[in-house]
Amino acid sequence: MKHERVFAKQNGATLVVGLIMLVAITMMMLSAFSLSGGNLKAAGNMQFRNEAIAAARIAIEQTININFAAIDSANYPATVDIDIDRDNTIDYVVSIKAPVCLKATLVPAAPVSLSGELGNVANLPYYMTLWEIEAAAHSQATGASAVARQGIGKHLTISEYLLSACYS
Repeated sequence: MKHERVFAKQNGATLVVGLIMLVAITMMMLSAFSLSGGNLKAAGNMQFRNEAIAAARIAIEQTININFAAIDSANYPATVDIDIDRDNTIDYVVSIKAPVCLKATLVPAAPVSLSGELGNVANLPYYMTLWEIEAAAHSQATGASAVARQGIGKHLTISEYLLSACYS
């Protein structure tokens, strides 16, 4: 008979311990979901930032491919529309500042060898110039933005040098 009384007293304790464990497990799952949501947002933001940097670098490469040294600085800041995922919608608008000439060095003409090794190469002096180009990309859709800077060395003839921003 003593055993029946002990079992009767413990029936409610199992239920209470089970409910406490259920609440604890639920709290752990909720915190795991909130942490994973924060990590997902951080990864998405990093992806958007990397896309913005890529868009700025694409615009810089396009600027390098034109004869930017001859363009008047009044044409800047120039804007370039970039479709980073090639779905025919503009993803980033990139603003390019006027290229800045950091240094210009006159390179004298090389002496012509008697054997004619240089062939048809013009033996004229030129300027070796160092430029810095800065581009800022911004997306209206994601709000991501980034700034990229790149240095470039460019050979300029004397006439190109006189028309460039390095001369002024």
